Amino acid sequence: MSRTVSSWILSSARNSIVLQRKGRLYSICIPNRQKIKWKLVFSKRLLYPAASCSLDNVFSLKKAFRHTSTEEEQFSFQLSPSQINDILRAGELSHKILDLNSKNTNSVLRFESNQLASNTPIEDRRSAATCLQTRGMMFGVFDGHAGSACAQAVSERLLHYIAVSLMSRQALEEIELAVECMKPVMPILQLHKHPNDVEYREITSQYFENLRVYWQHLLDLDIEPGFSLEEAMVSAFKRLDSDISLEVQAPQENELMRNLALQVAFSGATACVAHVDGVHLHVANAGDCRAILGVREEDGTWSTLPLTRDHNAFDEFEIRRLKREHPRSEEKTLFVNDRLLGILMPSRAFGDVQLKWSKELQHSVLENSCDAEALNIYQYVPPNYHTPPYLTAEPEVTYHKLRGKDKFLIIASDGLWEMLSNEQVVKLVAGHLTELNEQKPQLAFEKPVNLGYMHNLLLQRKNRGIASLDQNIATHLIRHAIGDNEYGEVDQEKLAAMLTLPEDLARMYRDDITVTVVYFNSETIENYYRNN
Repeated sequence: MSRTVSSWILSSARNSIVLQRKGRLYSICIPNRQKIKWKLVFSKRLLYPAASCSLDNVFSLKKAFRHTSTEEEQFSFQLSPSQINDILRAGELSHKILDLNSKNTNSVLRFESNQLASNTPIEDRRSAATCLQTRGMMFGVFDGHAGSACAQAVSERLLHYIAVSLMSRQALEEIELAVECMKPVMPILQLHKHPNDVEYREITSQYFENLRVYWQHLLDLDIEPGFSLEEAMVSAFKRLDSDISLEVQAPQENELMRNLALQVAFSGATACVAHVDGVHLHVANAGDCRAILGVREEDGTWSTLPLTRDHNAFDEFEIRRLKREHPRSEEKTLFVNDRLLGILMPSRAFGDVQLKWSKELQHSVLENSCDAEALNIYQYVPPNYHTPPYLTAEPEVTYHKLRGKDKFLIIASDGLWEMLSNEQVVKLVAGHLTELNEQKPQLAFEKPVNLGYMHNLLLQRKNRGIASLDQNIATHLIRHAIGDNEYGEVDQEKLAAMLTLPEDLARMYRDDITVTVVYFNSETIENYYRNN
C-alpha cells in the first residue's frame, strides 16, 4: 500500500469537483470502491448556511503537521511515529476512582477519553462528572454541527441540569436559600476535565442564573418524592433546549453574550449521556452518538449490547414518530435524501432553531440581530416547511442493570461508528485489555540492583511492545478507526495520510471523533448481588 494511499488521495483531491459555498470550497470526490474502502463523510450534517464558531481549539492538528490546502506545492503525507503519537494523544484524558478506604464501593473503576479533530476547530465536545449532591457519575459525548457553539454550551450545562433534576426538595431549598443570602453554594458536580478544555467563562453567570430559574421551577412543581432518573434526564434535556431557544430571543445589552446566544441557537448538537449509580445504568440519547456495552460471556467470548438507537432517517421508529407528529400531506417530504427536510442527518438535536421555530420568529430574531450576517448566520427556510417544530431534543432513555459480566461502556460520536462497527470496537477494547495484562509483568529485582541491570529490564519490556502500545484505550480506538487496512491492522502510511489531510479535504474522509470508555468494577457489582 506504499504509494497508492497518498498518491490516490492527492490526485483525487486535485482532480475533484469543486463547489463554492459561502466563501469556502468543498471538494467532492467519489472513489472507486475497489481501490479503497474508506467511507466518505462529506457534508454529512447540514446543507444550509449556518453558524461558524471562531473559538480556537487545542485539539486541532498542529500546523506543522497539517496542510491547509491540497493546492500546496510541497505536499507530503509523511509523519514520524512520534509525530503521529503526539497528534493522536493530544486530547487524552483519564481518571481512576480513588480507593481511599481500600474498599472501593463505586461500580466505576476508571474512565479514559480522547478526541481527534477533522473540522477546524473541532465541533465535538465531552463531559464527565461525579455527582456531589446525589449519587453516581455522569459521562457525556456531544457532536456539534454548523459550528461548535451549541455542543460547547450543552457540554458545560447539561450535566448540571440533570444533577439539579435529581436533587431532593430539601437540597434545592438549601441552595436557593444560599443564593438568596449571597452565601457560597455547595458544588453540585465535580467535573473531570482535560486541562485545555474550552470554557465559556464570560457567560457562566448567565448560565447559572438560568439553572437557578430551573431549580425554582422544580420547587414550584412540589413533586414528592421527586423525579425518577429517567424523568430527570428527559426533563433536563428538554429544559436546556428550551433555555437555548429563549436566551437568543431575550434582549441582550452585552454584545458578546448576544452573539454567543445566536451561535448556540443556530448551530446544533446531538448528545449521549450515561448516568452510573451502583448497578444502575441509565443512558439518555438524542441524535446519532452511540453507547454500547462490552460483555464478557461465561465461555470467555465477548459480545456487544447496544444501549442507544441512532435517531435518523434509517431508523423506522423515528420515521413513524415524525409521521405521527405531522400531517399526512407531509409524509413524503419529512425525509429527503435521507435527511430531515433534506437538511439534517440526525432527527433529534439541541439548538438548530431553523428546524424548530416558525418562519416569522426566525425572521424577527435575525432582523433584530445586526451581527447575524457577520457571524455567518442566515435565515434559511427549507421547502415544505409547514408545521414546525420538526426537530426535538427529547432523549430516548435506556435502563440497564449492570451484571458482573458487563466490563465496559463505550460512548462515542458518530465519527467513530462510521469507521468501526459495534463488534469491532468491543473486540479492540477487549484485545487491548488482554495485551495490557499480558505485557505488564512484575519486575523481579536482583540484588544488588545496578543501572545496567535496570537498563536491560527496560529493553526487555520495550521489546514486548509496551512502549508502542497506547495506554489510553480511546486513543487505541481512534488509531484503528482512521488507520486500519482491510485486515484490521493499522497501516502506518494510511494513518499518516489521514492525519495530515488538509482542511479542505479532511471532512471528505473522516469526521471529528470523540470517545469515552468507562470500565466497571466487576467485584463491586458482584458484591451487590451477593449482598442482595
